[in-house]
Amino acid sequence: MKQLKILLVNPPSPGIYNLIGLKLPPLGLAYLAAVCREKGHQVEIVDLQVEPKSKLHQAFSRCDLVGITSETNKVHQALKVAKEAKERFGLPVIMGGYHATFLDEEVLRSGWVDWVIRGEGEIPMSQFLEALDRKSDLTTVPGLSFLCQGKLVRTPQTTPPEDLDALPLPARELLPLSKYWMTQVEGEPAVNVLTSRGCPFGCSFCASSQFSGRKWRSRSPENIFQEIEKIYFDLGYRGIAFVDDNFTLSPERVEKLCSKIEQNRLKLKWWCFSRADTIVQNESLVRKMARAGLRMVYLGVESVEKTILDDYKKKLSAEVARKAINILRKYNVKSWASFILGSIRDTRETVLRTVEFAKNLAPDLVQFSVLTPFPGTEIYEKFLKEGRIVKLNWKLFDGAHPVLKGDFLDTEEVKKLLWKAYFEFYREWRYLPQAFSMLKKIMVTSIPPLAKMKETHYWKERLQRVYSSFHTSKMESPSMGPS
Repeated sequence: MKQLKILLVNPPSPGIYNLIGLKLPPLGLAYLAAVCREKGHQVEIVDLQVEPKSKLHQAFSRCDLVGITSETNKVHQALKVAKEAKERFGLPVIMGGYHATFLDEEVLRSGWVDWVIRGEGEIPMSQFLEALDRKSDLTTVPGLSFLCQGKLVRTPQTTPPEDLDALPLPARELLPLSKYWMTQVEGEPAVNVLTSRGCPFGCSFCASSQFSGRKWRSRSPENIFQEIEKIYFDLGYRGIAFVDDNFTLSPERVEKLCSKIEQNRLKLKWWCFSRADTIVQNESLVRKMARAGLRMVYLGVESVEKTILDDYKKKLSAEVARKAINILRKYNVKSWASFILGSIRDTRETVLRTVEFAKNLAPDLVQFSVLTPFPGTEIYEKFLKEGRIVKLNWKLFDGAHPVLKGDFLDTEEVKKLLWKAYFEFYREWRYLPQAFSMLKKIMVTSIPPLAKMKETHYWKERLQRVYSSFHTSKMESPSMGPS
């Protein structure tokens, strides 16, 4: 196979998460890079979340193919990258990610993208590269979309990889890891880890089950621990963010992983996503996770109103959320509760009841978002047909800008209620340290000299840990002992 020089690009994020410094490495691109390298290709990743555009221009000049990931609120940025690659450098462009998967024709008709990979990209990308090398018919590549004589061609969707253990570990060494210091778990910069794919729950506001399927596929505890060891010893991280849609879906699997962490005496701090009902039904699991370094759990509470929860197909109650947070508190695990405002059924009164419930629930952190009909979700198709989406500007699809007209509230009213929700919650005296910490992080990350100082500090700290781990292993090796 002819060796290609492949450039993978993560566009900059213009949303609220960029402002508050919530930046994680583009794990999907790191997986894709590992697969491409297995096929014998050279790969470079440029992450414009944290790297200057000048690096992108340099990378364009030395690559043969550009791959770009696209989320809805930054698809305009993704298309800017594609336009520059094609118009200035004459490069072929392939795009993937959630937005391109669900609105492939829109992306292709921009004129700047040659192909779209739909869904999980490892298998399609591998077969796409083989087809390019053989100059064979691209209709044999599963999960691929492209234009042929002006007509949209969609090849049949591929089955996502069943055996996740067979995938290579993500190529994190291609990423500027020192630049992600701002996402932390109790003062420890965190690296993201994905241990499963697919979601069986099908919430109406979430596209995950459409992108990765309703079948839950899991990596084994042994395979996950192999990655954790690499992160811990080779990269020097002590913080991990498990970013599965539901990390705890199999309590037995998580218990085995926690046992491995404890047995090997890894001093980790980590957080994960879970469901309130899983926490309530598995208190012993929470105890074991806490012993293995769990510091925070993200829970989707969404609303106090049962009718709204039913609309979301959440299959949870507010009372279960209360019990879950009490259990977490019992084991000194912090809770990060998420609420969605601006349902089409919401009134000012129902929103304020949800905010009051959040205050009574007293999680350690709270996130209020507005209901956003992302492409690929059940509500996107429904509300588009009903004419409820009043703003189809993808830049606003970030969970912070209302784009829906409800039965009782318009977008301006929802925007005011969103700000009021945050003010009402965080004005409580016990939350002042969190509010101050967030403001401090925004200030530090937005002032380049201060950000550089922090980056250097955490980089040196990680380097020292890697050196210490290497030195210890050499001292413990039989070949290095006295003869």
